Amino acid sequence: MDLVQISRIQASLTKFGDRFTQRIFTEHELAYAVSSPVLRAERLAARFAAKEATMKALGLTDKGVAWRDMEVFRMPDGRCELRLHGVAAAHAQDCGVAQTALTLSHDGDYAAAIVAAVVSMPLAEKATASI
Repeated sequence: MDLVQISRIQASLTKFGDRFTQRIFTEHELAYAVSSPVLRAERLAARFAAKEATMKALGLTDKGVAWRDMEVFRMPDGRCELRLHGVAAAHAQDCGVAQTALTLSHDGDYAAAIVAAVVSMPLAEKATASI
């Protein structure tokens, strides 16, 4: 879980502009955020929170993962899903992550994200775990 202050993201957008957004967000994330300029900072803050929550959930803080290796993808029905790329995807696969779940929320000056990872156990470990 991670919580981000929307006004801090807005301050980074104002101070660093494209340098900030290009380093942190994918093209898909940016396209969605700018589709409603009024909600841009709020949408980016939620996605930043999702990236931070992903780092925590998957233990990626010391793995050399790029921010853009974690992507919040908005589905046509409005749901958001987490998509991993590069080092993040490789690490998740190595750890046996079979599926992730993501939820985003924002209220007032805060955006939050929760990421859950479902890890599949190899058959040998399942047998041992059930004993």
